[in-house]
Amino acid sequence: MSKPKSYEKTLHHLQIELVKLQRHVIAKGQKILIILEGRDGAGKDGTIKRLTEHLSPRDIRVVALPKPSDVEATQWYFQRYVAHLPAAGEIVVFNRSWYNRAGVEHVMGFCSEQDYHDFLHTVPTLESMLVHSGITIIKYYLDIDRAEQQERLEARREDPLKQWKISPIDEKAMKYFDDYTKARDTMFRETDSAAAPWTIVRANDKKSARLAIIADLITRVDYHDSIPHELDHKVLCRFDETCLTNGMLAK
Repeated sequence: MSKPKSYEKTLHHLQIELVKLQRHVIAKGQKILIILEGRDGAGKDGTIKRLTEHLSPRDIRVVALPKPSDVEATQWYFQRYVAHLPAAGEIVVFNRSWYNRAGVEHVMGFCSEQDYHDFLHTVPTLESMLVHSGITIIKYYLDIDRAEQQERLEARREDPLKQWKISPIDEKAMKYFDDYTKARDTMFRETDSAAAPWTIVRANDKKSARLAIIADLITRVDYHDSIPHELDHKVLCRFDETCLTNGMLAK
C-alpha cells in the first residue's frame, strides 16, 4: 500500500499532468472517452473523483446512466449511450457503460441470451467505428478479490455517508461472484481489440489503483511538456489471455 505522504505527493504530480493533458485536448479538439468498469465496490467512484477534481468541469463530463426507462428499453441498445459521446475538446468518463450488458444484465438475467450474444458480437465493431471517427476509447476494468469485495460492501452498509452507493444489485454481488468472474472473462475475450483494448487494474489497494490509472492515462495522449510516471505493472496491464491465469484477475 502507498504511504500517505508518498501517495498524496504522487497524486498531486499526476493531477498536474491531467490538467496539462486536458488543455491539450481542448486546444486540439480531441475527443476522449474513458470507460471505467469493474466489480461492485472496486473503487470506480473514488478513481473518478481523483481524475476530475482539478479539471475544467466545462470540458469533462461523467456519465452514470440509471436503469433504462420503458421507452429506452425498446430502443437500439447503444442509443442512450451514443447521446453522451464526447464532442471536440471534451473528455467523457463512463462510470459503467454499454458493458452493463456483458456483466450485470447477463448475470442477473436482465437481458435475453440472444441480446447478450448480439452485444458481444456488435460492440467491437461499434468501438472500431467510433475510433475511426476520431474518438479515443480508453477502457479500464478494476478488479478486486472476493474477500476485499465483501469487506467493502459491508463497509458501505455501516457508513451513513455511503448509503447512496447501496443497491439491490450490491446485495447479490457476493452470491454471484463466480458468475461475474465467468462473464468478465468472456467479455475480455470477445471485446478486447486493437482499436479499443482493455486495461486491467488490480484494485485491492485503492490508492495504488488510482495512481496506476492516472499514470497510464497520461501516456495515452501525446501532449506538450508531459512528464511520464513509472507504471506499476503489478497493478495495471494490457489484457491478454495470460491475465486469466497469472494472478492479475481474481478468481
